[in-house]
Amino acid sequence: MAKIIGKFFKIISVLAILTVLIIGILFAVRTYKHTKTVNSYRSDVQTLANQAEIGEYTDVILGIMYTESKGKGTDLMQSSESAYGSRGKISSQQESIESGVKHFAESYEQAKAAGCDLNTAIQAYNFGTKYIQYVQKNGGKNSVELAEKYSRDVLSPGYGNDQQSMYRYMQVQSVFYNGGYLYQNGGNMFYAEIVQMNKQLLMLFQRFQ
Repeated sequence: MAKIIGKFFKIISVLAILTVLIIGILFAVRTYKHTKTVNSYRSDVQTLANQAEIGEYTDVILGIMYTESKGKGTDLMQSSESAYGSRGKISSQQESIESGVKHFAESYEQAKAAGCDLNTAIQAYNFGTKYIQYVQKNGGKNSVELAEKYSRDVLSPGYGNDQQSMYRYMQVQSVFYNGGYLYQNGGNMFYAEIVQMNKQLLMLFQRFQ
């Protein structure tokens, strides 16, 4: 009986390992495809970033693109709201990249002038540049904790969520932080961390592309 139970658990262990390996391979293949698509825009982004004098942050901008669209669709940088104040106004991928680079450049320059860190500029791409002044008044360094306060106390109620309602958001960062939640109408408080992670993925997979 003990041998049968031992064999059973051995089979279960092997199956579990195989399942993890298969999931890992599928994730790697999907990530490779997405990073290859986003990296195909590297030259255009680099040119525009150089013109805006933020060429050293090309990988950050590509990380933003990966986070926003995985390089798919027309509005690659989801920059319609920053450019026009509403969604669905971007007419081409080139316009999206130009608007996205411009938005990040403005966020970066304002964050730099305010004495804030790079992640503040990245988070401001999602929250809006008013977040920069909020960070400046609260230590000058972005953190998930600070971003959560801004999302909960400023952005979310500003767009009608007075009850601080939340919704499911299953990402590694969110799951470990609060079980996987964001505030309704409150932007993405994990945005800077996710962009930085995606930047590393792009740089890693670029070696094989």
